[in-house]
Amino acid sequence: MHKTRIQTNAAAPVLGTYSQGIRASGDIVFLSGQTGRNEDGEMESGIEAQTHRTLANIDAVLNSAGCGREDIARVTLLMADIKDYKVIDQIYAAWLPGDTVTPAKPTRTAFEVPALPAGALVMIEVTAISPT
Repeated sequence: MHKTRIQTNAAAPVLGTYSQGIRASGDIVFLSGQTGRNEDGEMESGIEAQTHRTLANIDAVLNSAGCGREDIARVTLLMADIKDYKVIDQIYAAWLPGDTVTPAKPTRTAFEVPALPAGALVMIEVTAISPT
């Protein structure tokens, strides 16, 4: 399998020994979990702002890989507090492309975790299928 690193300055910088994303064998794109940190590495404040920033970071990394939201096949949603699920889901649902763009929503797993990096309240990881 051939792997290519995906890197963009339009999303938060990595905090450790990982890549923002990887393209595998040309078609599958794996994004590392994105949080509510901006391009300067600063965490947004509050669950709504962090969720919006997390999704903007996903957009940036997908764009860098030549993909878009419509190419997402799989999502993992991690939350510091399961009580935030409804708020996150509403923002996420509005962010997804409509049914006229893609007939199938991505699969998704969501769960609460004891802690996330840098004090994040939400982290989202995606896998996409490249259109090219």
